[in-house]
Amino acid sequence: MELKQHIKKAIQQNAEEFKSVSVYIGQNPELGNEEYKASARLKELLAAHGFDVQASVLGIETSFIATYTAAKPGATVGLMCEYDALPEIGHACGHHLICMMSAGAAIGLKSVIDEIGGTIRVYGTPAEETRGAKVPMAQAGLFDDCDFAMMAHPYYAYEESGISLAMDALQFEFFGKSAHAAASPQHGINALDGVLQLFNGINAMRQQTRSDTRIHGIINQGGVAANIIPDYASAQFYIRSASRAYTNELVDRVKRIAEGAALQTGCRIEISNYEYSYDELITNRTLSEAFSQNLMANGVQREEIQSGKDAGSLDLGNVSVRCPAIHPYVKVTDEKHELHSIGFRDRAQEPQALEAMVFTATVLAETAFDVMTNPTLLQQIRSEFEQQMQRA
Repeated sequence: MELKQHIKKAIQQNAEEFKSVSVYIGQNPELGNEEYKASARLKELLAAHGFDVQASVLGIETSFIATYTAAKPGATVGLMCEYDALPEIGHACGHHLICMMSAGAAIGLKSVIDEIGGTIRVYGTPAEETRGAKVPMAQAGLFDDCDFAMMAHPYYAYEESGISLAMDALQFEFFGKSAHAAASPQHGINALDGVLQLFNGINAMRQQTRSDTRIHGIINQGGVAANIIPDYASAQFYIRSASRAYTNELVDRVKRIAEGAALQTGCRIEISNYEYSYDELITNRTLSEAFSQNLMANGVQREEIQSGKDAGSLDLGNVSVRCPAIHPYVKVTDEKHELHSIGFRDRAQEPQALEAMVFTATVLAETAFDVMTNPTLLQQIRSEFEQQMQRA
């Protein structure tokens, strides 16, 4: 049997089990770093299929790395599992599908890995929506020996792996002095005024930024009563752009605005990161094209595959500066519901989405097979990555 057909057969033979795990995770949504049920089911599945599972990587309770290494040497592929849900609306980003796309691909690829050689590594990466575990994993060098890394994201269309925005999440805390707002306002220092001046300063800055800049924030604490001058107020902002270098420039500018706001109002200020910083996704185009070729080999038409245009931020970006990586989008529903919506959540639990999950697991596995069995392709991927890192 041709080896790709063997991969297909292995995935189809286990398809109902894959769907069952995905449905279970979808019906039991858990927030980031609280994905105990999802992590346990995935670890059980991979262990049952012969993977060596390391749990609680870097002390992150719901993380894991599952590995299978053939006796025959070869390349190492990293497959990313995400399984955290969103507050109140559950798996409206389809992470219950993402984790099984990658785990299913790993199990399918394992059916031929002893013949072709190499290592399959499945990374269980909690909290992508908030404090993404890929960030500390990347900082710890856990992707440095991967020859390439992949994951796919459910959507209502096919999109090539594209770009994402680098992002910093900053909290600004202003400390003032309370006083009666009517009887003795002269004795107060208004922390809320500091926050308002921060917003005004950022709004004045917006015109003088690149078009890929995104700065958006909220006042998460602004006082307790209208007749008390607030002695504490705070705001949280996301600051994004298409490159880490420019995002760093923006962060420096915003911090200076915040310090100016504190000076204007007489407040003391503390600035901190309330989530991890994400790097921009640097798509490896050679690897992306290999994935697209396998989509087409499995029946998707070239004109169905759109150019990637992700304007959000992904912790996979931090992986993509450590090894060649891709993050394509795959069609799991015919209805045009946006991610993070109730409509998408509901469609992503339907039989069509589950079939698309199995299909995508096959495409991921076949793409990994192509790279691991074609030294020229692997070298092209590596050369492109090295050139990208020189430009970064």
